Amino acid sequence: MKIAIGCDHAGYPLKVAVKDKLLKEGFEVVDFGTDSVESVDYPGYGKAVGKAVADGEAEKGIVICGSGIGISIAANKVKGVRCALCTSVEMAEMSRRHNDANVLAMGARMIEQDLAFKIVDKWLETDFEGGKHLRRINMLDE
Repeated sequence: MKIAIGCDHAGYPLKVAVKDKLLKEGFEVVDFGTDSVESVDYPGYGKAVGKAVADGEAEKGIVICGSGIGISIAANKVKGVRCALCTSVEMAEMSRRHNDANVLAMGARMIEQDLAFKIVDKWLETDFEGGKHLRRINMLDE
């Protein structure tokens, strides 16, 4: 599976850790930056990851900023993206199971690395249930 990943300066250290984890697990990762802790603006990175997912360049995406809020809003501006900001394993599971989230957002200043890894694992292993949830997903695209 190919995963697009991007972050701002606040999310950079966690992005590096998540990217390394994914690569070790055999995922293909397309990194849209940033590449340091030097201050940058998050919207471009969120949109770049969202566009990669929406255009089919990657199957899923992960975006990270300080709180996860700004970069999730940026990703959700891209038509076809369903970016879910998750701060718990349960949220990650439900974002996939019920919402078919195709981009995961996390806040590097909100959660510890160990929890972030658990969130990523649950998010990647959980399938969309479909059924009544598909009708709701379709409503989002209208």
